[in-house]
Amino acid sequence: MEPDGAAEGRRPKVVEVDSTDGHSDGGAEGDNGLRKIRKIDSFNAEITRLKSDQGHSSNQNLAWGVIIKIAIQSIGVVYGDLGTSPLYVLPGIFSNGIKHEEDLLGALSLIFYSIILIFLIKYVFIVLSANDNGDGGTFALYSLICRYAKVNLTPNQQADDKEVSKYRLEVPSRRLHWASAMKSILENRKAAKYLLLFVTMLGTSMVIGDGILTPCISVLSAIGGVREAASSLGDDQIMWISVVILILLFQAQRFGTHKVGYSFAPIISLWFLSIALIGIYNFAKHDPGVIRAVNPLYIVHYFMRNKKDAWISLGGVILCLTGSEALFADLGHFNILSIQLSSCIVVLPSIILAYFGQVAYLRKHTEDVASTFYSSIPKPVYWPMFVIAVLAAIIASQAMISATYAIVKQSVALGCFPRVKIVHTSKDHEGQIYIPEVNTLLMLACVGVTLGFKTTLQLGNAYGIAVAFVFTITSTFLVIVMVMIWKTNILLVILYILTIGLTEYVFLSSVLYKFVDGGYVPLVFAVVMVTIMLVWNYGYRKKYEYELENKVSRETLVTIMSNTNIRRAPAVALFYTELVHGISPVFTQYVANVPALHSILVFVSIKSLPISKVPLEERFVFRQVEPEELGIYRCVVRYGYRDAKMEQQSFERVLIDRLKDFIWNGALPATDQRGRVQREIGLLDEAIKIGGIKYLMAQSEVIASSGSSCSERFVINYLYNWLKRNVRQQEEVFGIPHKRLLKVGITYEI
Repeated sequence: MEPDGAAEGRRPKVVEVDSTDGHSDGGAEGDNGLRKIRKIDSFNAEITRLKSDQGHSSNQNLAWGVIIKIAIQSIGVVYGDLGTSPLYVLPGIFSNGIKHEEDLLGALSLIFYSIILIFLIKYVFIVLSANDNGDGGTFALYSLICRYAKVNLTPNQQADDKEVSKYRLEVPSRRLHWASAMKSILENRKAAKYLLLFVTMLGTSMVIGDGILTPCISVLSAIGGVREAASSLGDDQIMWISVVILILLFQAQRFGTHKVGYSFAPIISLWFLSIALIGIYNFAKHDPGVIRAVNPLYIVHYFMRNKKDAWISLGGVILCLTGSEALFADLGHFNILSIQLSSCIVVLPSIILAYFGQVAYLRKHTEDVASTFYSSIPKPVYWPMFVIAVLAAIIASQAMISATYAIVKQSVALGCFPRVKIVHTSKDHEGQIYIPEVNTLLMLACVGVTLGFKTTLQLGNAYGIAVAFVFTITSTFLVIVMVMIWKTNILLVILYILTIGLTEYVFLSSVLYKFVDGGYVPLVFAVVMVTIMLVWNYGYRKKYEYELENKVSRETLVTIMSNTNIRRAPAVALFYTELVHGISPVFTQYVANVPALHSILVFVSIKSLPISKVPLEERFVFRQVEPEELGIYRCVVRYGYRDAKMEQQSFERVLIDRLKDFIWNGALPATDQRGRVQREIGLLDEAIKIGGIKYLMAQSEVIASSGSSCSERFVINYLYNWLKRNVRQQEEVFGIPHKRLLKVGITYEI
């Protein structure tokens, strides 16, 4: 940031204040040979300056030593859920016992090829490439699509957004028929836009459902092993022990995971080493012949022998893939190569060895299928493995809870979830957050599910549905990215659909068969979550459209400001509004009730872009409302869906500094221009010194208009308003001090 007396050589020569309608006038050469000032939108000028100051540096190469270090760290964060799946997969496949010895080889072959096809090929080598400037997850795919095609339903897009350094996509320049056709469908059909948003919300709800089910099934499975040493313990005792651990786990969230995070990688690494060694031991001791399961013909024989029962058992097979989505969702904390290394060198061999060892054990002890993991552990290492398993289950639960917080934060940022309080628990790691409301709901849901199911059998049915839905939604978005953005050869896209896509839909059909046996839980939860998200997004968009249609015209603004009865008090007022195109109608409501204005008025719009992060240098974009002597500015503050909001004191300081910088850079190096700028800066400093910084914000009431249908009135007047009353207010979310806040009442008829 330059000081107020920044060198004149840095100041652009093409900026002048523009009218509120955003139109620009062309420049012309004067008779004296000097270029006249070209009136352009000050937003564009500000971004042009920022672009020259900072280039895009997300593709910097990392040293191998750093990559290996990151790969080791990723083991403790990414793979907890996937790594603990050997606790419950085989009992889920053979819930009714093993009917034929060869079924073990068929099930093992299914596990082996499912891991290779979906975990390794799909996620490790394909999906990771569909990242959004290094970030992954459902919203990363949705944001890529939003940036490439105009599918965002909220009309707050600006041409300036595309100038943000991380907004641009590096895509092939050639245009293909399939890519153009898909883009045209998404942009020109409103139903396609709604469907895309709905699928995104459904995927988000299922990931949140994982945040509920993962702690339940992981902790129950791990604690259940104690019965190998204490057979007197029943399901009820195991259930209550698990409930206590879950409550303690959620109570610890407020302290932040960074305080214990350093231990995650060693514990999970020890877990992978242990299950691999035990797998090798069982493989060598009991039946090395299970290596025959790499022959996919055993899958064919398995289905021929068991028919419908084999298809139903796929609901247990899919559990070996739980946590695969975490590879993509947690990509923002690591990088592609580090996750690929840890996946191929540590995770994949360990879990493959674990499953081969368990099946080798079951070939000799088919009666132990319900407790496969703990029964197959050599007796001398039982208790150490029990302790490690419990710790690994807690870490797996922690990873999904943290992922839930992150995806809720992203949903809030894109206007798809009610406002909640987001607490950053670490000064060093901005991704570590805690959301009190969500934490309480997750804890109550986890305890309720654990008390309701008691055992992992039916819980596995619920878990399988959540996992299958997330897989199919990710594949659906990935196909759109492959066709429309990557412009992949259509034959390769078809190959992906007929192999990985078809496999995932077969898995989905299997888990849906168990709907009444616990599978309804994630679907009921998803219906509730999607309903909340749709209602909130609908109200949010309608409210924004009302402000856009009723924004203050330039003529009205000039009339208001020329009124001699309106007094100007020395202070800087930050008028918060969601509208980014023009001035909100709240302004006229304020003037009608309070015939006084602060000497400097800045209309502040907090806007979320469909990218993960907005560089600080490109966050604040200003323009001045003419006539310039009014002292009125507009400021759009742009955040990405993973950005942390600044503390209010820091926000005030940076905003004022950037406003001064904007005023300086908007002047020509002529004497009269320098004088004007010095006067503006002087008025700004005087306003801050005398009156300080005040805040203005709408206290809005939203009602359905008289011409609305019954369903619209019900959604707006009851559902949306109920949500609005029971969530965090804007001043709480932004941390605005109440003593300096004035609210303006207004009613929106939408």
